[in-house]
Amino acid sequence: MRLTKLEGPSVWRSEEFAGQEDWCQRLTEPELTEIMAAVRHCQSRGTPLFEIGRDEFPLDRLARRFERIRGELEGGRGFTVLRGLDPASLDPEACKLVIWGLAQYLGTPEPQDRSGSLLHSVTNTGKTIANSDTARGYETDDELKFHNDGGDVFMLLCLRTAKEGGVSKLVSAGALFNAILQERPDLAAVLQQPFYFDSRAQNLNEKKVQVVPVFTEHMGYLNVLYKRRYIVTAQRFEDVPRLTPEQVEALDIFDRLCADPALQLSFSMQPGDIQIGNNYSILHARTKYVDYDDPQRRRHLYRLWLTLENSRPLPEVFGTTREFGPSYARRQQRAQANMEQ
Repeated sequence: MRLTKLEGPSVWRSEEFAGQEDWCQRLTEPELTEIMAAVRHCQSRGTPLFEIGRDEFPLDRLARRFERIRGELEGGRGFTVLRGLDPASLDPEACKLVIWGLAQYLGTPEPQDRSGSLLHSVTNTGKTIANSDTARGYETDDELKFHNDGGDVFMLLCLRTAKEGGVSKLVSAGALFNAILQERPDLAAVLQQPFYFDSRAQNLNEKKVQVVPVFTEHMGYLNVLYKRRYIVTAQRFEDVPRLTPEQVEALDIFDRLCADPALQLSFSMQPGDIQIGNNYSILHARTKYVDYDDPQRRRHLYRLWLTLENSRPLPEVFGTTREFGPSYARRQQRAQANMEQ
């Protein structure tokens, strides 16, 4: 258990950033031209989307930029936003080629649900969490409070924005931990003890809940896994222990400090923005949004979960989670392959 302050580039406060140029990278015209050429190359070959690798999506300039981004994601501030792409000039299938092709230069796409889907559309389907045991937040227009996704990193390509709302927010998990530790070290300890999370019927081991701490330190890294909504919905199961007053208090301080403007970085994504964040060191959120009546204008993003090539070691408990289980398993496969060489 860790009860000492964290330091390093991933421990940041939003007030430290002078402006968007500190974390938002604009794609150059040669890089955009390179993306379009790679898309045309894929289209001419007719390779199925999920069989496309680096060779099928050839990049030069951007390959070098993505090498630097990998270092920023694991070892740096933990996130970046790429800006400059024009999705209106591409059809939806070409946009899938873009996010999938670029992702090959970061890592390996992982399943996002029990069915093994590798690419999700983040849009309002009309489902609600309250009326479904399997609906997930990305399928609604609800406010999504601070949480993290699956895989080592999440990658989002924005096709269209909402009529109103849908503001993105990021918080450094390390800075948040330090703030909790400074105010209530006893609750920092509680958050490193097991919590029950609703698996939303997505866990391959068929367990309805997963039991894992919110903060887990492993081999020098402090990792976070947080979805308060699913901690709360897990309480509907009779065999799940009731949250203790101390646990509720710990979740409350977690949420309160996430909302601190000094910690929280807020921005509105633009069409074409690509947001990438490390799920172990970054928490993200989204405000509730209002969509256009026209289905063709409604808010829509594509999402990937990836295992990085330069990924950190993971605690064994993550192997049983629907979020991190595939990335944990891929590390085991890599280790086994290295032993056999």
